[in-house]
Amino acid sequence: MRFIHCADIHLDSPLRGLEVYDGAPVNEMRQATRRAFAKVVDLALERSADFVLMAGDLFDGDWPDFNTGLYFASQLRRLADADIRVFLIYGNHDALSKLTKSVPLPKGVYSFPARTPATQIIESLGVAIHGQSFATEAVSADLAATYPVPPTGLLNIGVLHTALSGREGHQPYAPTTADRLTDKGYDYWALGHVHHREIVRESPWIVFPGNTQGRHARETGAKGCMVVDAEAGIGIQRVEFVATDLARWQHLLIDISGLASEDDLHAAVQSEVRHAQAAANDRILALRLTLAGRGPLHQVIVSQREAIRAQLAGSIGEASSGHAWLEKVRIRVTAPLDLPRLAERDDPIGLLIRSLAALEQDPAALNALAASVLGDLGQKIPPELRGTDSAWALDSATALAEALASAKERLLAAIAAEDDE
Repeated sequence: MRFIHCADIHLDSPLRGLEVYDGAPVNEMRQATRRAFAKVVDLALERSADFVLMAGDLFDGDWPDFNTGLYFASQLRRLADADIRVFLIYGNHDALSKLTKSVPLPKGVYSFPARTPATQIIESLGVAIHGQSFATEAVSADLAATYPVPPTGLLNIGVLHTALSGREGHQPYAPTTADRLTDKGYDYWALGHVHHREIVRESPWIVFPGNTQGRHARETGAKGCMVVDAEAGIGIQRVEFVATDLARWQHLLIDISGLASEDDLHAAVQSEVRHAQAAANDRILALRLTLAGRGPLHQVIVSQREAIRAQLAGSIGEASSGHAWLEKVRIRVTAPLDLPRLAERDDPIGLLIRSLAALEQDPAALNALAASVLGDLGQKIPPELRGTDSAWALDSATALAEALASAKERLLAAIAAEDDE
């Protein structure tokens, strides 16, 4: 038998804030979750899958209108027309309490209930599929603890939306452990909720396929689903990842240490972009660029960062024929200065260097300084940017550290320029 395991489709996820990025293909990005889901269906048809498992967060919450549900049902109908069954659960984003609208699902689609675990047996394939949906968004119980005992002689699969014992960036919903899942005696655990692809264990197989389409700069790399070959009485024979994403978020690091001119910088960036584009099979690329290292370009990068960003955006567009765009530039370059020597000076420059070093080592002091200086600014930030991975998320410890680093390099660039003069 062959089945597809996918999760975290987040169909019609709004992808807020794209308009703030010059050159971003907004319309294409907003269609990306739909097209990725269509690719999952295409894959099931091409590989002649017997069934498809969907491990929660099929939607991004309640639908603004019925179009999301109608599109979902139309894709499932393609599977039904090919006699490919679908077994799905709802997760924290699309818990039954959050979905106020509904669309009839095609015949051959089974959604697991939320009150108690259930089992579906396909006699012709010799497989038993166990699962339970979320009734509400915040599920704190170990749902897997009450999953049924595996019927003997069948291939047993558990479908579960969980963070296991915790995964960075994900709420600890339906907590459990890999050992507890192993003790259930199932052959394969089709997990959802964690957007980073991970094979937790191979005996038995405990798998997070990741989401089918990356939605922001923290969801980098290839996104897709798993194709699994198995046989009752033998077990899991093969697990293969297949990418389904339309657009891909990626981070590129450029070391300026060996670069003598701005032309060298642009050539280095374009070379990295071409390699990234080839590796992504010419998908749309959303690139976060980090400039790091110590070199002669430090001053111009730090003092003219807006101009440099615009020029780099143009270089990226040229190198990719418009298929890549610049999401953000991070400046991590280091001034060619002897900071320990400067810190020993008994003058304003020495005081400045020591104060910056103290703030770097004391997050509480940095937070207090930011609260006193930037308190009013936080109230003026547009709602769609609050709490996002943006320079305006000033209540974030990471964002404050980045702001301090940026200010430090601007000041050091000015000091370096003074020394040159």
